[in-house]
Amino acid sequence: MSERHPILITGAAGHIGGVSRTIVDMLLDQGHPVRAFVRQDDERAQSLRQAGAEVFVGDLLTIADVTAALKGVRRIYFSMSLSPYYTDAVTLMAAAARAQGDIEVFVNMSEYEQSFMTFEKMTAPAEERRAWLGGLVANWSPQQRAHWVAERVLEWSGLPTVNIRAAIFVENPLMTWLALAPLSDGELRLPFGHHRFAPVAGYDVAEACAKILADPAPHISKSYELTGPELKDMHGFAEDFGAVLGRQVIAVPEEVETWNETYVDPALAEFPHTAEHIKTLARLVGGGGYRGVTDQLETLLGRAPKTVRWALQNHPSIQKLATGRVAERSNRGHEGGDEG
Repeated sequence: MSERHPILITGAAGHIGGVSRTIVDMLLDQGHPVRAFVRQDDERAQSLRQAGAEVFVGDLLTIADVTAALKGVRRIYFSMSLSPYYTDAVTLMAAAARAQGDIEVFVNMSEYEQSFMTFEKMTAPAEERRAWLGGLVANWSPQQRAHWVAERVLEWSGLPTVNIRAAIFVENPLMTWLALAPLSDGELRLPFGHHRFAPVAGYDVAEACAKILADPAPHISKSYELTGPELKDMHGFAEDFGAVLGRQVIAVPEEVETWNETYVDPALAEFPHTAEHIKTLARLVGGGGYRGVTDQLETLLGRAPKTVRWALQNHPSIQKLATGRVAERSNRGHEGGDEG
């Protein structure tokens, strides 16, 4: 790829350690030019400039901005905070990319649920849907529906697309800041029952995306289902939290809807779209809707994926808690901008 063609990364103003920002840093370290799409020219934008990225300030919901951001670009990574307008933004980016006509790859940050919340499954009778999805869920969340529509838009667009269907991130609010207050008392309160799943480290997803963007040809038209390396239940997660915090942490099961009402509704009252998505994820996990571990991430990376413990050790909020500082429970319904 010519050095004249920057790689466009959206969602780049997410916090340091978020997927988009980590992709930017990885690509820059490899010598690739990067154009970081941000919404505001603030300290995060300045941090991107200092890292060596070209910064484009614009709105993903304004077609003129999106078209201008794509000038000279051949490779795109698309991610956006959870939003009722997510499908609109994907469609506008796809329309602008299609109009430009010379795109080499469109890497789409999707979600793991797209691998099993398929058209066939989600158009079956309600009882069949509940049986397949674990008994607590019969329908998509609005965000899951948006990702499903986004994948169809990209499929129909004819663009050279790669879908990244990442499992729940270790950094997801489910696993981190929604659980911080009970963790201060040595309790991990989560609504997962006895069910096991394999959350993935955001760093690993970023590295996989960076590899695809650097050499897209082998990956075109593929959808990758990325999980962490190991299935764990609440007790396994409690051991990981305990090891990172340096104290005993006990798993305390919560009933799903009680947990949603206690933790999600108050924290995300101003973000109903995000709240409904988080609550649906809790129901999916709590009903046993996540199944198995894939080896696709290890194949992409050429190494074993990072563990839950590693991701917790490198999470700022957990680090604060481990060092005895008060962890902020700010209203970050879309922490990281692109975390599943």
